[in-house]
Amino acid sequence: MTYSAQRNDLARLSAGARRRRLIPEVGVDFASNDYLGLGRSGLLAEAARAALDRGVSVGSGGSRLLRGNCPEHEALEAEASAFFGSESALWFATGYAANSALLSTLPQRGDLVVHDELVHASAHEGMKLGRAETVAVRHNQVDAFDHAIRRWRAEGGMGTPWLAVESLYSMDGDQAPLASLIEVADRHDGVLLIDEAHATGVFGRDGRGLADTISDRENVITLRTCGKALGAEGALVCGSAVVTDFLVNRGRGFIFSTAPSPLMAAVVRAALGLVRDRPDLREALWARVRQAETLLAPLGAAVAGSQIIPLIVGPDDRTMELAGALQAAGYDVRGIRPPTVPNGTARLRISITNNAALADIEGLAAVLAEATAKA
Repeated sequence: MTYSAQRNDLARLSAGARRRRLIPEVGVDFASNDYLGLGRSGLLAEAARAALDRGVSVGSGGSRLLRGNCPEHEALEAEASAFFGSESALWFATGYAANSALLSTLPQRGDLVVHDELVHASAHEGMKLGRAETVAVRHNQVDAFDHAIRRWRAEGGMGTPWLAVESLYSMDGDQAPLASLIEVADRHDGVLLIDEAHATGVFGRDGRGLADTISDRENVITLRTCGKALGAEGALVCGSAVVTDFLVNRGRGFIFSTAPSPLMAAVVRAALGLVRDRPDLREALWARVRQAETLLAPLGAAVAGSQIIPLIVGPDDRTMELAGALQAAGYDVRGIRPPTVPNGTARLRISITNNAALADIEGLAAVLAEATAKA
């Protein structure tokens, strides 16, 4: 039978209540990564209209190495490198593509990639495609990074160690100990690769992220996704010029992809300006975060001083029941289950954004309190 393996796999997923499906937006936003509310604010729509009026094209028409390299791409990269304090920047269509290209291209045969066990799936994809040896270490355990590199050296490892982490973890909302991790990288002549996806626009000076104070270091590479707090799409790899030049020359995910939309590059430039010039957007977000922490912590949510607030339930079925109850009441909270999170830690991932008002947070907490009391 055609597609028999695929049909059987889908049937197994259905039997185990694991089959994914796409569902439309419903209710108040407690699920997206549009933290500053830029994606729906109208501010970026104005930037898009202005770009179209000045003749910026919608499509690029080819890869950056053919005819697809546009002035808007280069303008964005120049502004991004200046804003984030790096020598150079290179724009990719998605964060997944950028992370995959970084880890499949930069570490070489004979190198070692030491990664936090909770890094994003895109990082794992890149490591699978790459040439370097890889090892996972316990979440946020600095000594484990150091020990893994020391053991590798003792066993004859002569290449470059690469430390791969997220600055703010997307399912737990906690921060990486970047100050200690850069010390490990320095000690072992290594490179620290930091995924700033969920910190860009929210943390640091003018939204420059949690890696702001070290992003100008030669042995630091940061990934700044544009589809979260920046409200657009794409991702910027920021680092030394040799890093971006090497990706242009050797990164298959960059070389053989149609260049991202020049129009979207113009929109991202506008988003960077808004993040820099509108501190009130972050102030509004942090007011919501503080209220959410106050109301949700007594209900069992784990608060870590970020806009991502998980409530770990444990059993998959109970997690999805709670998510369904919240959605039915008009609050879009999604249940997250393994393998996205470790076994036994299915959770509600409550994302605080400027798309939800303070009154919405109060309403969410009230419904959640009632739903958990029935357990």
